[in-house]
Amino acid sequence: MLFRNISLIAATAASGLAAGLFYAFACAVMPGLRQTDDKTFVDAMQRINVAILNGWFAFGFGGALLLTVLAAVVQWRAGATTTAYWIAVAVALYVAVLVVTFAVNVPLNDQLNAAGAPDRIADLAAVRARFETSWVRWNVLRAVLSTASFVTLASAIVRRTEAPA
Repeated sequence: MLFRNISLIAATAASGLAAGLFYAFACAVMPGLRQTDDKTFVDAMQRINVAILNGWFAFGFGGALLLTVLAAVVQWRAGATTTAYWIAVAVALYVAVLVVTFAVNVPLNDQLNAAGAPDRIADLAAVRARFETSWVRWNVLRAVLSTASFVTLASAIVRRTEAPA
């Protein structure tokens, strides 16, 4: 019982961290950068793309999927099928986040980084234009999907509390 609870709480926490990251970019980071000049924007995003690749990010981003799958398996094996179904929905939502990330946002990040150092880019406005609108739009979708995954996991916790089996 303890491991069932811990795995579900850990999955929810990691999912919340991922959702919070996408939300922060959607409502603060990107709107703030939108107000900067092209060089500042490109430079900041290139630096963020490098800085974000760290263990803390990996825990929230990758851990959300791994811990959620673990929680689903643990609940299923314990016979808590209703809870496992809720968690499976959270897994599906988070997989959609990963699909968007790896199909759209990461390639956009890679293109931005491949453009080179901002002080050596001939047409910063064009580089920014190819990146910003699409990246922001798809990041909002990631924020919505990851928040839905988090809320679904929170619902699974509530349901477990109401009916432990």
